[in-house]
Amino acid sequence: MQPSLALDSLNILIVEDDDDIRFFLTTVLEADGAIIVAVPSAAAALEVVSQLQPDILISDIGMPGEDGYTLIRKIRALKPDMGGKVPAIALTAYGDSESRIRALEAGFQTHVSKPVFPEELVEIVADLFASCNW
Repeated sequence: MQPSLALDSLNILIVEDDDDIRFFLTTVLEADGAIIVAVPSAAAALEVVSQLQPDILISDIGMPGEDGYTLIRKIRALKPDMGGKVPAIALTAYGDSESRIRALEAGFQTHVSKPVFPEELVEIVADLFASCNW
């Protein structure tokens, strides 16, 4: 028997400019049953979010061009049926309380500091989905 997967069939959009981190996040979440679309920029995320209708968005904050704060503000400006209410996780190297507050004020539901352990990441995603299943 296969163990139950915490993220079974969740559609997750990952926005991360670092190839290695994007690969890590994808690998961890797919291993727990999620269906992943991973893109390297805010612009790429905006192109796919309305078609994909992800269950969860995970976005890096510090990206070249548009950062994660700008991305989430643009997503929150979308109509709900276009992805505007997607539960979102800010993933950042900045773990201080000011960065956390800024992420929450911008429209993320939670703020996670890098590096994140695989089990912790899965738990955070599963908890967010359970609490924000609108």
